[in-house]
Amino acid sequence: HLFKKSTLNRLLQGAFPFAAALTVHIVIILFVPTGFTGIDSEYEKPEAPELVLKTDSCSVNECIQQLLDLLQERDIVPVDASYEVKELYVPENKLDLAKADAETLPALEITKIDLQWVQVLAEGWATPLNGFMREREYLQCLHFDCLLDGGVINMSVPVVLPVSTTDKERLDGCTALALAYEGKRVAILRNPEFYEHRQEERCARQWGTTCKDHPYIKMVMASGDWLVGGDLQVLDHIRWNDGLDSYRLTPTELRQKFKDMNADAVFAFQLRNPVHNGHVLLMQDTQRRLVERGYRRPVLLLHPLGGWTKDDDVPLAWRMRQHAALLEDGVLDPKSTIVAIFPSPMMYAGPTEVQWHCRARMVAGANFYIVGRDPAGMPHPSTGKDLYEPTHGAKVLTMAPGLISLEIVPFKVAAYNKVKTSMDFYDSKKHEDYDFISGTRMRRMAREGQNPPEGFMAPKAWAVLKEYYKSLEKA
Repeated sequence: HLFKKSTLNRLLQGAFPFAAALTVHIVIILFVPTGFTGIDSEYEKPEAPELVLKTDSCSVNECIQQLLDLLQERDIVPVDASYEVKELYVPENKLDLAKADAETLPALEITKIDLQWVQVLAEGWATPLNGFMREREYLQCLHFDCLLDGGVINMSVPVVLPVSTTDKERLDGCTALALAYEGKRVAILRNPEFYEHRQEERCARQWGTTCKDHPYIKMVMASGDWLVGGDLQVLDHIRWNDGLDSYRLTPTELRQKFKDMNADAVFAFQLRNPVHNGHVLLMQDTQRRLVERGYRRPVLLLHPLGGWTKDDDVPLAWRMRQHAALLEDGVLDPKSTIVAIFPSPMMYAGPTEVQWHCRARMVAGANFYIVGRDPAGMPHPSTGKDLYEPTHGAKVLTMAPGLISLEIVPFKVAAYNKVKTSMDFYDSKKHEDYDFISGTRMRRMAREGQNPPEGFMAPKAWAVLKEYYKSLEKA
């Protein structure tokens, strides 16, 4: 009883070349028990077992890791399939030499969003990438949403570095170059590979549209006509000095925190908006269901996106204040909740991007992922309608290849129940009892200084939101 059926299926599905054979073998064991040890034949203790799983003292996840370690040692499972975190920071004992080397190299000035992607790579969120994508990795990502060398690894968004033709001609032929942000050299890109950046084709495949008014597409279309990939060596940990760096925990740091909390399940919730009680209801319901399934110490990773967002989104600093108010009000339990910042920029690429959000949390140690309505979506810039079908994100996640150690928790529709004066899961039989408060309406109430219906959002959290919109009027 080491694996639940859904976990084992996800572990096997599309991940390893021998998956089909294993699945058939398991079906035979379960449904045709003839002459199998421990089923209808007497159990014989092996004289020299290759692996002993001590289920009385090790958690399920620790047992899984021991099994994966053995399979990797025997070259049965590719090493990348286990998603060991690959950080790209220069080791401390080589840092002085690397910094001196960086000062002698030709430099490429990068943007703030480029630096956010440097942080994503350096901290290991894009494991197993060694740096910005080379053309082979880029094509695999763009056409298959996966990396295919060394096993099927979900990688649905390009992690690339655009450069101008002028910079390409200046740097082509270099064996290494320094990446500089605001004049400071922050990383070295070794063995660079330049290849054409076909912006329109990239947008059509990544976003499913080439609408030039889409905020991220607008930046892609205005970026360089070349991409440069290579092996990245990051010199120092990226710090933004905005008072929030302590929340920017790396995947390795998060894994250690989960271990310190003795978590036997980690469920992640990605968001770029303020949290209302409908979100809270979903998180609390997920925790309840995990406890009912036998988990004793499920931990919530409340993981707001901290990179670039479009201008009309609530800024990160205000969102973090609002999330802190939820903990202060006791809406979320501080003893079983970790609030951290995910450094990725927001691309608003719908079902394509939600795979990236999910997979990055898997790298950090989450084994359950809550997906809501229209994840990573936005209104179409021209029509105002949903750019993506709101349920497709959740559906795609349940089918996406390469998400081998994570279970998707699909959203339930939540709305304000006027009878209960609280957020509640929608019951179509009592439709008249519910009020669907959209994000647009919520923002309008906050801008106008109104209070929402009782039970829609924790009072302290709503006060933060009102203060933010009031600050915009002063500006």
